[in-house]
Amino acid sequence: MTERETMEYDVIVVGAGPAGLSFAIRLKQLKPDVTVCVIEKASTIGAHILSGAVIEPQPLDALLPGWRDNPPPICVPATEDEFWLLNKTGGRKLPVPSTLNNHGNFIVSLGALCAWLAPQAEALGVDVFPGFAAADTIYNDDGSVAGVRIGDMGVAKDGSHKSGYTQGIDIKAKVTVLAEGARGSLTKQLIKRFKLDQDSDPQGYSIGIKELWQVPAGRAKPGKIFHSFGWPADNRTYGGAFLYHLDKDRIALGYVSGLDYSDPNYQPWEAFQQWKNHPMIKSVLEGGSILSAGARAIVTGGYQSLPKVELPGALLIGDTAGLLNVPKIKGTHQAIKSGMLAAEHLAASELKPAGFDAKLRSSDVMAELKKVRNIKPGFKKGLWFGMFNAAWETITGGKSPWTLKNKPDWNSLHKLGQYEQPKRDYVQRDLAPRDRLAGVYFAATEHDEDQPIHLHVKDTSVCVTQCAQEYGNPCTRFCPANVYEIVNDEAGKRLQINAANCVHCKTCDIKDPYEIINWVPPEGGSGPNYQNL
Repeated sequence: MTERETMEYDVIVVGAGPAGLSFAIRLKQLKPDVTVCVIEKASTIGAHILSGAVIEPQPLDALLPGWRDNPPPICVPATEDEFWLLNKTGGRKLPVPSTLNNHGNFIVSLGALCAWLAPQAEALGVDVFPGFAAADTIYNDDGSVAGVRIGDMGVAKDGSHKSGYTQGIDIKAKVTVLAEGARGSLTKQLIKRFKLDQDSDPQGYSIGIKELWQVPAGRAKPGKIFHSFGWPADNRTYGGAFLYHLDKDRIALGYVSGLDYSDPNYQPWEAFQQWKNHPMIKSVLEGGSILSAGARAIVTGGYQSLPKVELPGALLIGDTAGLLNVPKIKGTHQAIKSGMLAAEHLAASELKPAGFDAKLRSSDVMAELKKVRNIKPGFKKGLWFGMFNAAWETITGGKSPWTLKNKPDWNSLHKLGQYEQPKRDYVQRDLAPRDRLAGVYFAATEHDEDQPIHLHVKDTSVCVTQCAQEYGNPCTRFCPANVYEIVNDEAGKRLQINAANCVHCKTCDIKDPYEIINWVPPEGGSGPNYQNL
C-alpha cells in the first residue's frame, strides 16, 4: 500500500456552506497568519446547498460590514408577509406570527450566497477546494481528531481501480471544523464515537423540497413572502410551505415535511406537488416554467437536541450542530453567528477547541433556540394542539418551566394497518414536473454510474421480507429522487438502488425505520448542480 500524500493546515473546514465560509473569513480577519482550507464535496461552491431562503442580515453586517454595497446576485429586500391556513380550494389569511415577520430581511439563494462568500474567503488567503469529498476522519495516536481523508477518485463499482484512479489525500490540521449541514456523514460518526449526544435528545429533521420557476412577466412581486400550512397535510402530519417572489420574474417555492410523520404511505414529494396545484399557488405558476429543483434535510431538533459541539481536535458549527430556528424557518443567521463565534474562540485560545461548547451555550445563538424549544415538539400532538402551544410559547417568550422531549424520526413511523389512513383529499395535478424522475432532471444531478454505490444498506434481505410486510417499503415513497425501487425479476423481488439519481438530501439515512441505510459521500464532484436554489 503506497503512503498517502498529506497536506497540512492549521485548520481544515469540512463544508463550504454559510457556517464554514463565515468561520474561515472571521478566523483570517482575526489571525491572518493561520493557514485555513475549506473542502466541499460539490463540483462548485453552492451546488449542493438549498434553502428557502430568507435571511436576517445582522450577522452578515458584523462579518462583512460593506456587503450591502456589493450584495450576492440574488438579494431581494423583503416587502410584505402573508400567512395562510389552506384548505383544498381556498384558505384563511391569518395574522403573521412575530417569528415570521421579515421586515428588514432579504430573500436570497443560499447557493448563490455561498458562491459569493467563497472568493471573499480566498481574498483573505483561505484555500477553498470544491470537488473534494471528505470520506473519513483521521486520528492522532491519543485518539483526538487529526484531520480528514479525501475519498479516492476513479474506483469502479466492483472496487477495482479504473485508469484515472487517484488516491485521496490526507489533510491534517490542528483543528477540524465540521460544517457539513444537516446529518453530516463525518459528524454522524464523531457523535457516535465521542458520545456527543449522551446528554441531549435525539436530533429531529424535516425534508425541504424546493423549485425555482420563471413566471410570466409582471406576475412576481419582488420581496413578497407567502407562508402556508394546512392542506395538503392532514392534521397529524407536520408540514408547511413557502413561496418567495424574486426579481427577474422568478418565484422560489417549496414544501417542508417533518420527518417525524407516522403515516407509512406519506410521500413528501407528492405533498409538495399537490400544494403547487392549490388554486392560490397554481395561479402564480401557470404559464411559467420550472428552472431548477432539489431537496435537502433540515435539522429541526433545536435546543434540547443540541449535541456537545466540541471534541478533542474538532468543533461542530451551523446545521451540523443543529442550530436552525424552526418557528422562524431560518438557520443561516445562526450558521454565520456560530461560525464567527467558533473563529473568535479559536483565535483567542491558540486553536484549542476546549471551551467552545460552553461559549456557544452561553451565546445569543443558544438563547434564541431556548426561547422556541417547545414549539416544534408541540406539533407531535397534532395541528391544533401545536398551534395553541406555539401561541402560548410565543406569548410567554419560551419561559414555560418545562422542555418537551424529542424522539428519533425513524421511530415514529407506524406499521401498515396500525395507522388509520387519513383522507388525502388530493387533486388531479398538471403542473410540471409530472414525477420524481422529471424532478431529478431539474436537479441536474450527476454521478459516474461506475463507482461504488454510496447508499449502504446493511441487509437488503430485510427490504423484501420484513420491511415489505411491516411498512410496505417506505424508502420507495420518502425518497424525493426515486433512488429506491423494489423490482421483480427472474431472481425474485429485490431492492434496486438507483444511486445516480441521489440529490444528497439524506432523508433515507434519517427516516428508514430499521436504521440500516447509511449515506456516505460518493466521489467528489458528484451529485446535484443546483442553480440559484
